[in-house]
Amino acid sequence: MALDNTHIKYFTKLLGKKDAISDKAHLLAYSYDATRLKYAPEIVLFPKNEEQISAIMKYCNEHKIIVTPRGSGSGFTGGALSHQGGVILCLDRHMNKIKDIDLKNMLVVCEPGVVNLQLQKTVEQKGLFYPPDPASEAFSTIGGNVCENAGGMRAAKYGITKDYVMALRMVLPNGDIITTGKKTIKDVAGYNLSGIIIGSEGTLGIVTEITLKLLSKPQKQKTFMAVFESIDDAMESVYRAMASGVSAVAMEFLDNLTIKCVESKFKKGLPTDAGAIIIGDVDGNVDEEIDYSLQMLEKIFMQNKAREFKVATSQEQAAGFWFARKNASPSLAEYGNKKINEDITVPRAVLPELLAGIAKVSKKYNVVIPCFGHVGDGNVHTNVMLKDPDEAMLEIGHKAIGEIFELTVKLGGTLSGEHGIGLSKAPFMHLAFSDEEMNLFRAIKKAFDPNNILNPSKMGL
Repeated sequence: MALDNTHIKYFTKLLGKKDAISDKAHLLAYSYDATRLKYAPEIVLFPKNEEQISAIMKYCNEHKIIVTPRGSGSGFTGGALSHQGGVILCLDRHMNKIKDIDLKNMLVVCEPGVVNLQLQKTVEQKGLFYPPDPASEAFSTIGGNVCENAGGMRAAKYGITKDYVMALRMVLPNGDIITTGKKTIKDVAGYNLSGIIIGSEGTLGIVTEITLKLLSKPQKQKTFMAVFESIDDAMESVYRAMASGVSAVAMEFLDNLTIKCVESKFKKGLPTDAGAIIIGDVDGNVDEEIDYSLQMLEKIFMQNKAREFKVATSQEQAAGFWFARKNASPSLAEYGNKKINEDITVPRAVLPELLAGIAKVSKKYNVVIPCFGHVGDGNVHTNVMLKDPDEAMLEIGHKAIGEIFELTVKLGGTLSGEHGIGLSKAPFMHLAFSDEEMNLFRAIKKAFDPNNILNPSKMGL
């Protein structure tokens, strides 16, 4: 339903002129996320509290007004875009407070607009640790992390967002307020509603408060880099290392195409003839623990044809190792000015098969597809690079992506390990889910949102 002056007046009276904005500049600014898609809302609302959100949702439900929740808009799949107009409900302006750090229970309670890195730094001042560290940690919000079930480089050892959510408060599309989960370590009473909400991409309700589990902060950390002749040797080394009981915090890989781009752009002395590089961290509380892990990693990697294994001897050198991984994505512009990037994930054991299949797709369509990502958890960032693409070239690029998705699912993988489905991957949901499964998803959506006002069309729902 299109908004008229009556609706605008209601929102303005409820929130005030500064927090109910419909001028062209703001509508344009909130028409985008990290994709290149563009969908303009009709108004942008900045609620101050849960009560205002409840009132907004109740009103929008009664008048069949579309609502799209939004944090910082850093998503890669269009999940925070107002695909069908209506309201953008933005939670980062006011609802951005850390409400409590519970030292005894090792929990933190925060609002959805808190930035991930801010939360990490705040709890670390208390000697605690929040591990999920998406690449967007400097600007992505905890609410967005919950709704996308965000991961990060530390997932190999510490897991992802769902492993830390203890409880949620949420406003339903009809304005009702519910609480899911508890602060208790054990809770087997009732359905696991938190598990349904995490990763739901804002299609079921508006999360207003998040209770997260914290860990004790490790006292020490060291960084390593290993160089391999082939990607298969690198993968085999990682499997054997993890099976040995060595728990690296992160193990990231760059393939040869990515190594060449990073070196060409930044001149960091990377071996451009290498088949792959593995970069990672180990952590612990005593030097002996870390030294043992590094010795085991070196032994296993060298046994599996690593030609070099280096441990950073300073923070500066560690940052230098990580520079290659953290700048992998922007360096790929050398291969083309259009990048179709996806975050497919497969069981670790079939990563070599996946990468071999991607190489075949690259050859078939004559497109460059560099890959890098989280070898420790099977999450690959695959990038179809196109130079000055016209419509025909874009179609070829999307066909290549479609075949990569098909291969991923065939290997027991999933369409997304981090970025979610949103709008951009919705057309591929049929590859990963049966009709019966999709119908179950739609039934869950209808139970929460019978009028389909909350983030419709996302995830193919």
